[in-house]
Amino acid sequence: MTIGPNGATPPARLPTAAQHWSHALAQWAIPDDILAQAPAPPWDFPPELFARTARRALADGSFSASRRRAAYALPESGSVLDVGAGGGAASLPLAPPAGLLTAVDESREMLAVFASVAERRGVTHQEVYGKWPDVAPEVAAADVVVCHNVAYNVADLVPFVAALTDHARCRVVLELTEEHPTAHLNPLWLALHGVVRPTTPTADDALALLSEMGIAAHCERFVRQWPQPGANRAETVAFIRRRLCVGPERDAEIDTLLEPGAEVPVRHLVTIWWAGSA
Repeated sequence: MTIGPNGATPPARLPTAAQHWSHALAQWAIPDDILAQAPAPPWDFPPELFARTARRALADGSFSASRRRAAYALPESGSVLDVGAGGGAASLPLAPPAGLLTAVDESREMLAVFASVAERRGVTHQEVYGKWPDVAPEVAAADVVVCHNVAYNVADLVPFVAALTDHARCRVVLELTEEHPTAHLNPLWLALHGVVRPTTPTADDALALLSEMGIAAHCERFVRQWPQPGANRAETVAFIRRRLCVGPERDAEIDTLLEPGAEVPVRHLVTIWWAGSA
């Protein structure tokens, strides 16, 4: 124990915003005993879900806060880098005015979905397979960098954000849910497993981290109907069942516990944007 002047014990040093983010995310790990009994991996996403999300984004004539903030900074025929692109819902609606879209993703299936949609729309595109920021040295800078619904998957957010900033000539646009994207399942975890799930980190914690990095970020909050994880109620229940690490014998219980509008929930989202340094 360190003893300060006059024999007093100094106050404990508070964790940094980056440490808080990392520690808080670690609390979302599924308990080992539950994970070991899971009938299927709980974190896999069907590629069709991302394809459906991209099609929905393209069909939506309105400008979300994230799309608007990206479009404002995008020159005619400019370039967009989409990190954690999935099916391209963040970047494909920006072409035009964008003339080149680059997608980075850890899933080859997702990159194939992105390429297929971009090809059908006649958009010039390229794909980079790998984990950000590991593959950042292989990726050229772009006018605008977008990154939607990825931050809660990144424990070490500082180098991730730094690489986004270094690759943007004009602006970075980060979108994330106000709370962890699976926080709405916390009551089901308690009901099915007796497990109390965390409540942090949040978008406000991300903003604190950016401030700690010296980034002058702006934010805008909005609500949006979240893409359906299934085509109908039964598929939605099956998707959530997988997330909860249980089998189909619990479907009736899950269906009873779900809110009536669970197929298309309303989510509170935050758009955060700041200047690039490329």
